This record gives sequence, structure tokens and C-alpha cells, in this order.
Amino acid sequence: MGCCSGRCTLIFLCSIQLMVALERQVFDFLGYQWAPILANFFHIIIVILGFFGTIQYRPRYIVVYTVWTALWVAWNLFIVCFYLDVGGLTKESDLLTFDISAHHSWWREHGPGCVRREMTQPGVAIVDSQSYISVMGCLIEYQYIEVLHSATQILIALLGFVYACYVISAITEEEDSFDFVGGFDPFPLYHVNEKPSHLLLKPMYLST
Repeated sequence: MGCCSGRCTLIFLCSIQLMVALERQVFDFLGYQWAPILANFFHIIIVILGFFGTIQYRPRYIVVYTVWTALWVAWNLFIVCFYLDVGGLTKESDLLTFDISAHHSWWREHGPGCVRREMTQPGVAIVDSQSYISVMGCLIEYQYIEVLHSATQILIALLGFVYACYVISAITEEEDSFDFVGGFDPFPLYHVNEKPSHLLLKPMYLST
């Protein structure tokens, strides 16, 4: 019963992780955040692997999921530090785009309540329809939205890590107990019912 409830909880957590990861992947694509896009891609694959490993009683798959979950927590802690400008990191850098482009988080211009206005400096000609973008009136700054996303990922990942360890332990114990059953039985699979013979051997005489 304990293993069953643990498996059901882990399956539920994997489902939540998939939905949250897909939602995050969409907004990272909109913001051209290439590093998070790659991380989300691997995360989705490993979560699916852990999902099917839990359903099909494959502890090796769950071990892979557990190891990745620890790495995923570390990655999201890095994202939190990046957007909060902790440890020498700065959200204004192009680190998440591999310095390929100057794009930033999609939430920077499309957050709740944000008003996006294109402005041009007076006396400066517009080249290739480029203009200065001003964002005002945001109810929540974009960095806090990103931090909230990462904090949610960390919370779900920690729960998944705990339940994955529990399910691995439970499955391993079940396999060990299954192997132990009949360990001292010389015929663990087949039992032959031997019935005592009531036939008496009688001497036979040949008549001539």
C-alpha cells in the first residue's frame, strides 16, 4: 500500500512538472532564452522517463530522474541568483542567450499591467524601424516573475526527489523479498504431489 501511494504521488508530481516545464518553455521561446530552452528540453525528456519508469516499475529510470532532479534544483537556483543579481551575476547580461542576441525575458515587456511604448529620440533617424522601447506600469517586475517560476520548479523538484528516493527503496525491497521467497525450496516453481502407492508386488508364477 505504501509503495502504491508513493508511486501515485510521484506520477502526480511528474505530471505537474511536465505542465509547468511546458509552460515555461513557451515563454522562454518567446524571449529567445536559449540556455533555458535547452535546459527545459532535457528536463521534459527526463521527467517523461521518470514518469514511465514509475508506472512500469523501472528503478533505473527513476534513478536517472532522481539525479537529474538534483541538477534541476541547482539550475533553478542559478536562475534565481541571475535575476536577483546575486554572486556577481546580473540580469542585464546576455548570458542566457549565449551572447547571440540582446533579448531578455519575455515578461520584461509583457508582464501583468505592463504598457509597452515605442519611443524615438528626437533628432535621431530611425534605422531599420528600430526604436527605443519603454515599459511602464508593471504590477510585478519581470525578474520576480522569473524567480517565482524557478521557486515553483525547485519546490516541485524537491518533492519529486524525496518521493523518487522512497519509490526506489520500496521497489528494491519488493524485489529482494520476491527473490527471497522460496530461496531454500529446492523446487520453488513446481511441486510434484507424490501419492503413496498402495499396490503390493505379488510374485508371478508362469504356468507350464
